[in-house]
Amino acid sequence: MRCPKCKSIEDRVIDSRPVNHCSGIRRRRICLNCEYRFTTYEQIERADLLVIKRDGRHEAFDRHKLSVGIVKACEKRPVSLEVLDQVVEHVVQDLETNYGREVHSREIGAKVMQKLQPIDMVAYVRYASVYRHFQDIGEFIDEIKMLEQSTKPDGMQTELFT
Repeated sequence: MRCPKCKSIEDRVIDSRPVNHCSGIRRRRICLNCEYRFTTYEQIERADLLVIKRDGRHEAFDRHKLSVGIVKACEKRPVSLEVLDQVVEHVVQDLETNYGREVHSREIGAKVMQKLQPIDMVAYVRYASVYRHFQDIGEFIDEIKMLEQSTKPDGMQTELFT
């Protein structure tokens, strides 16, 4: 591992911890040349999963892209990064367990929406608006009405409309 500060390859691991439900390792390192401390992450290399896009193209599954989309939907919402990491991990595990080498993008979007709905309804609607390509306010209203009919408020969730 190269030091990000001096580019030396001589370092020492000073701490290791499991992350993402033990599917990865976080390592704290110290450069033996300049004594700069930095963190590295090791992730299990998973079988290549291809995503079939709406237009028929195939694209390699990108965990980071999935994570960025979920984080964007939850921006400025009371949802911790730990919860979002768990959502990403559950979706990835589900895809690897239930699909072979290919999965349609609509399946990934549906799984994310299924995980977001009980966590934060505003984040769910935000994600749904991008995933389903909402074109006007009527589609937002229809989705919110459908949500109100299918769920009961739990006291932690704020009302979408009063």
